[in-house]
Amino acid sequence: MKPIQVGLLGIGTVGSGTFNVLERNQDEIRRRAGRGIEIAMVADLDTARARSVVGDKAKVVGDAREIIANPDIDVVVELIGGYGIAKALVLEAIAAGKHVVTANKALLAVHGTEIFKAAAEKGVIVAFEAAVAGGIPIIKALREGLTANEIQWVAGIINGTTNFILSEMRDKGLDFDVVLKEAQRLGYAEADPTFDIEGVDAAHKATLISAIAFGIPVQFDKAYVEGITKLSAADIRYAEQLGYRIKLLGITKRADKGIELRVHPSLVPAKRLIANVEGAMNAVVVHGDAVGATLYYGKGAGSEPTASAVIADLVDIARLHDADPAHRVPPLAFQSHTLGAAGKDLPVLPMGEVVTSYYVRIRVSDEAGVLAKITGLLAEAGISIDAVLQREADEVGGEGSTQTDLIILTHDTREGNMDAVLAQIQGLPTVLAPITRIRKEELN
Repeated sequence: MKPIQVGLLGIGTVGSGTFNVLERNQDEIRRRAGRGIEIAMVADLDTARARSVVGDKAKVVGDAREIIANPDIDVVVELIGGYGIAKALVLEAIAAGKHVVTANKALLAVHGTEIFKAAAEKGVIVAFEAAVAGGIPIIKALREGLTANEIQWVAGIINGTTNFILSEMRDKGLDFDVVLKEAQRLGYAEADPTFDIEGVDAAHKATLISAIAFGIPVQFDKAYVEGITKLSAADIRYAEQLGYRIKLLGITKRADKGIELRVHPSLVPAKRLIANVEGAMNAVVVHGDAVGATLYYGKGAGSEPTASAVIADLVDIARLHDADPAHRVPPLAFQSHTLGAAGKDLPVLPMGEVVTSYYVRIRVSDEAGVLAKITGLLAEAGISIDAVLQREADEVGGEGSTQTDLIILTHDTREGNMDAVLAQIQGLPTVLAPITRIRKEELN
């Protein structure tokens, strides 16, 4: 059978990994796919670098549209990134009747509805396993392996940069700014790390996971996004003393009135497996009604781990290339004609409607009656307290200090209620600094 002909747009870190892994494991991949998979063309603005990677094994061009215009190319692999030219090229490839593989989570999270609709109309595949959690096959697990389940919730460490920073803060007792500089020096964080540390990258991935898990359109604009920049070493230390670890989680959950879609730092019980995922590793927990909780762990980025996911998508396309489009697994797991109805039935909830529990740290004057006043306000708001920890003043501010930290863990309450009572507490004259509030996820 004639090999599948692939055109590669961009041959940077992931592109070169894809080419090298495909070359190295060609025989094994052919046995699994049932036919060969060949990278026939590569487009990159740096043609000299591209030729240094592929040699004479593929044609190198400087214009990506030469690949799209080539009638012999069956699949276009987009590894350029971003929203601009990448979107135009993906839509042009689809219009030309070519299947598309992409690692571009930002593109799909923002423009996925348009792209998947165009692909359905042309009867081509858009595959994106590499867009979420690198080498971990979480997309395939949700689309296929867990297809018998009603998914209840998904929670994941899906950004390695932030997990590395939080691990270093916990291990070394350092504050965020210090660890970020070290992460940049070691290459774990970009020179401009905004997308990572502000939670945007994780939110792109969580948006795709949510759409697949619950059969709703991709709705990045409705995700709640909070990063790790305001976390302090003190909060990580206090969490540890209470039996928790702080992780940046992407969470999507089926609730009574809709779907939760949120990214934020979370206290996770230290006994949970996901709480013990350290360094730049990723992990995702999926809870289905039939299977219970399942954990997926591995490298979330890097040349060859991400290439592994790209090639897995290419193998799927090779197997399904000649199949009736109606019988292929849809990109978002649910048949496209059901997504609109599901989206109307399952709206993404505003953050104020989310119900969860909380860790609250309040810097207060070390004087009588302060704790009673604060717990009284919580009680008036109907918020139940799970635990209270009060630090010694000397521990917080040194010998002779007149300030102390109150740490309060609550039971579940609606976010809107918590916002209102924290505003009241913040206005008390005995509260001396902005209150720190971190959501707590038991992940039972």
